Amino acid sequence: MELFERAKVVRLKSHHDKFLFADEDEVHVTQDRNGALPNARWTVERVPHSPGVVRFRSHYGRYLSASNEPFLLGMTGRKVLQAAPPRQGARADSSVEWEPVKEGFQARLKTRYGHYLRANRGPPPWRNSVTHDVPHRTATQDWVLWDVEIVQVLTPGPEHAVPAPAKSMSAPASPPTPEHKQPPQRPAAGHRPTESNTPQPPPPLKEYAPPRPAPAPAPSVLESSLSFSAPLHKVEGRAIYYRIADDKGNVDDDNETRSFTFNGSNLEELTQKLQEETGLDDIIICTRSPLNGKLTPLLLQLPPNNAAMHIVLVRESSKVAKTFPWPYGP
Repeated sequence: MELFERAKVVRLKSHHDKFLFADEDEVHVTQDRNGALPNARWTVERVPHSPGVVRFRSHYGRYLSASNEPFLLGMTGRKVLQAAPPRQGARADSSVEWEPVKEGFQARLKTRYGHYLRANRGPPPWRNSVTHDVPHRTATQDWVLWDVEIVQVLTPGPEHAVPAPAKSMSAPASPPTPEHKQPPQRPAAGHRPTESNTPQPPPPLKEYAPPRPAPAPAPSVLESSLSFSAPLHKVEGRAIYYRIADDKGNVDDDNETRSFTFNGSNLEELTQKLQEETGLDDIIICTRSPLNGKLTPLLLQLPPNNAAMHIVLVRESSKVAKTFPWPYGP
C-alpha cells in the first residue's frame, strides 16, 4: 500500500513495457504502449474499513474487476474486465478490490482470492491480454509485477489547512492600565457640569501589529507531469533489468527479464553482482541501441542519479563478442 498511499491517479506498466488499458467498449482490459491516452489512467479509491485495499476506476467510471470467467477453456487464468459501479446504497463486489503487495520498485496486485493481476504475452489470443492467476512457472513470475507511475498526488484536505489570519491589520485595543485611570472629579457646588469641563479618560493605547501575509490556499490535488513515475518514498540503489543473449547475441522474447536492486557505484561492482546473480564468470555487460538493436559493451561509468538500467549479458566466448571492438574483439 506504500506505493499508493498518496496516489490519486496512476498508470500501471507491465513487465512488457505496456500499460494497463481500459478498452473503449467499457468491458475489456488489455495492454497498450501508449500511456498518454486517458484509457491508461486509473483513479485509486480506498476501500472503507479495509486498510491497504484499493479499487481502480477507469476513464469510463468502471472498476477493474477479477471475474470468474475463464480466459480460455482448460486454462487457469480468468478474465479481468471493467465492472459497472454498484447501485447507489449497494456495497461494491469484492471482485473489484485489490491488495497491493510491494516488491522492490514494483507491486503485485492481489485479489481477495489470492490471485494476481497478470500481463500476458505470446501469440493471439494471449497477446496483450490481462488475466488474474497464480503464477507457477519461474518464467512467468515477473508477469505479475507492475510499475506504478503516479499521475496525480493527494495532498492534505481542508481539515488540515492553516486558518486564515484576521482581516484587521492592528491588534485589538488593550484595556487602559492603572496609571492611565484618573479618579472622577466631583463638580463644584452650584455648578452644572457640561461636556466641555467633564474630564474624559484618555484613549486606550494601541500597539501596531505588522500585517501577516495570508497563506496560499492549499490545492486538494496536485497533478504531476506525465513523466513522473518515481515512488513517493526515498529509494536507495538502482533497479537493474537484465537478459542473457545467445551465442549470436539474440534474446528470445519468451525468456524472462530478471531484475534486482544494485547499491554499488561503478561498473566493476555491477559485474561482480551479475556474476553472483547468474553464476557466470565470463559475462560482458551490453546495452542495446534503440535505433538498430545493436549490442554495445558498457565500458564507461554507470548512468547518473541511480537511473534504472536495462542491459543484455553476453558470454565472452560467444560469436557476437568477437565482433566487439577491443578489448573484447579483434
